[in-house]
Amino acid sequence: MPIYEYECSNCGRIDEALQKFSDKPLTKCRHCAGKLNRLVSRSSFHLKGTGWYVTDYANKSKPSAKPAKAETKKDTPSKKAEPPKISDT
Repeated sequence: MPIYEYECSNCGRIDEALQKFSDKPLTKCRHCAGKLNRLVSRSSFHLKGTGWYVTDYANKSKPSAKPAKAETKKDTPSKKAEPPKISDT
């Protein structure tokens, strides 16, 4: 069951309610009987990792793509860092 957050428009108190999807939203504050508004909260569900679908469920008959070779310091010309310019204005 999801946890919903409600904010009272009268007293400003924020409360949580454990409700089923089929339950009607709460309308009255239990502390001051003011009108409640349901808040939209961040979900705690995160998809983490690289290539979530591609790497986990990829077709084994296809060859996997190899990562591109990273450039080395020998391949790139070196540049001397310039100090930041300061204007007199």
